[in-house]
Amino acid sequence: MANSFATRTFTTLSDLQPNMANLKVIGVVIGKTDVKGFPDRKNIGSERYTFSFTIRDSPAHFVNAASWGNEDYIKSLSDSFRVGDCVIIENPLIQRKEIEREEKFSPATPSHCKLLLSENHSTVKVCSSYEVDTKLLSLIHLPVKQSHDYYSLGDIVANGHSLNGKIINVLAAVKSVGEPKYFTTSDRRKGQRCEVRLYDETESSFAMTCWDNESILLAQSWIPRETVIFVSDVRISFDKFRNCMTATVISKTIITTNPETPEANILLNFIRENKETNVLDEEIESYFKESINCNSSNLPASGSQSAGITGMSYRAWPFLSFKIYICLIFFFNQVNEFLAMTDEQKTALKWQFLLERSKIYLKVKSKRGESALKSELPSAKVHTCHPSYLVG
Repeated sequence: MANSFATRTFTTLSDLQPNMANLKVIGVVIGKTDVKGFPDRKNIGSERYTFSFTIRDSPAHFVNAASWGNEDYIKSLSDSFRVGDCVIIENPLIQRKEIEREEKFSPATPSHCKLLLSENHSTVKVCSSYEVDTKLLSLIHLPVKQSHDYYSLGDIVANGHSLNGKIINVLAAVKSVGEPKYFTTSDRRKGQRCEVRLYDETESSFAMTCWDNESILLAQSWIPRETVIFVSDVRISFDKFRNCMTATVISKTIITTNPETPEANILLNFIRENKETNVLDEEIESYFKESINCNSSNLPASGSQSAGITGMSYRAWPFLSFKIYICLIFFFNQVNEFLAMTDEQKTALKWQFLLERSKIYLKVKSKRGESALKSELPSAKVHTCHPSYLVG
């Protein structure tokens, strides 16, 4: 430890045994939950409050701690430190952990013990970063799972419903952090929500939702397109409303910001190399949210048939993705030729393209000036393809 702690004796987390007394432990906080209140069974009409956190003192050892008490004590203690702080805990009660029951809702730890903090006997002190050995503080950048034990975002999307409800690990870069939104439930409990957009080499955008205040506070410190996170034990689910896979931070989740691992460094280099391309992607995606009405003036006449397709998604690697909305009109040498068709002829034409797998070729010009990005759609063509030509 640092010089200021040289004369102090701390019990390492690896040496903890049930019923040990009069000890001190030191560690960096790697996870923390919100304060919650529960009806007090002993005092009808009153409530007890609790919160928990996870501390670490070495790469291989970390342990969960929980505190119970009245509202003022618990909220004051919870507000005194955050994830990333180093704390000294004196006189905690050491209990054997009930693995099956407790790790269902708490982070999985290698220790067979847990710490209980009481208002009358235990104390928690936050250490200054100048007092603590840098080796201890560096643990905040070390994931609690093996660095290679994670799903890419592309794997999650590809597996789809088979991962619905599963708890997995994710390594990804932060694309954007939404503003926290606050609400009140029907039973008058206050809540909050924040959506974080992630991306990696395999997927351009993936939603992760934070529901607790602690993870939202952590997310507000992330820098889009610069921060990489390793999310341990995040829940994956299929969002029926948005028709896509999403991730949700839960009480078991531990998030490591800017992990110092080979895999994270590869991803960090990737986002740095593609930073300018990704900014262009956002501008184009924003621009194309408005419908584009195609007519004969912006589609060149040609001998071959061209067509607009409603709601077609287009991606030019890497991550130049957006949606276009074009009227369902098939263009010939003259627009009048289409307009002169009977309903039967239009129906026959529709069935000619219906259920056919096709590729759409777009030629997009961008003009950059003092104002925002301006784009033109000088041409669009659709070619019917044999299914073997298409992947996915």
